[in-house]
Amino acid sequence: MIVRFLGTHNAESRNTRLVSFLIDDILAVDAGSLASELSFPEQEKIKAILLSHGHYDHIRGIPAFVFNNWHHTTKVFATQQTLEILSSHLIDGVIYPKFTERTSFLEKPALELLTLEPLKSEDIEGYRVLALPVNHGIDTVGFEITSKDGKKIFYTGDTGPGLLSLWEHISPHVLIADVTFPNRFENVAKDAGHLCPEMLKLELVEFRRVKGYLPQVIVIHLSPKLEEEIKEEVQEIATELSCSIGIACEGEKLII
Repeated sequence: MIVRFLGTHNAESRNTRLVSFLIDDILAVDAGSLASELSFPEQEKIKAILLSHGHYDHIRGIPAFVFNNWHHTTKVFATQQTLEILSSHLIDGVIYPKFTERTSFLEKPALELLTLEPLKSEDIEGYRVLALPVNHGIDTVGFEITSKDGKKIFYTGDTGPGLLSLWEHISPHVLIADVTFPNRFENVAKDAGHLCPEMLKLELVEFRRVKGYLPQVIVIHLSPKLEEEIKEEVQEIATELSCSIGIACEGEKLII
């Protein structure tokens, strides 16, 4: 399994991109930078898109991607609320065309929206995908994604603390976790439904208690202006827990 990070931040600039990553070049997870970071031939390889929730920074790239790939139907998997947000706020026939319908320039729908039920495993393009509800301001899920050869990642999506109930359901080799703020913004993180390094540490302690091991951890969704502070605190908890915690970077590839 090869994970390619397209965007790893919660704010966009010349050097930072909104969250999106690819698995083996064919399965996209979130779509903040889905089109802008890929060539046209690379985009054409994508067979399905998973959306963790309906906030703009995670769905923004969908219309641009569809404009480039309207000649075939791409499947989008998400919870019902997330699909409704996408349909009513972006591909609504006003801001962008209703790509889920046949139009004067679309011989067939360019998007097929498919509902994911939390806690129900689905076979998507050869991967087993298990959506699990997490704590955020709107309906949000994380994904455990299992390849044909048994390699597993778990992506938290945007989440605040309280992941203990999920740990019994998953056994990932790699955990891709939201850490948006440094510790001094702990209250802001809780209010916004995100994690800081100290909160991540507590979640990892519970993971090890329940599962008996710690996976490799990759931190994503960082606030760029606070990134150096977050990195220092992440390194401290990695040392304290004696585990591997890395920082996701745009363009980086992770082989599992």
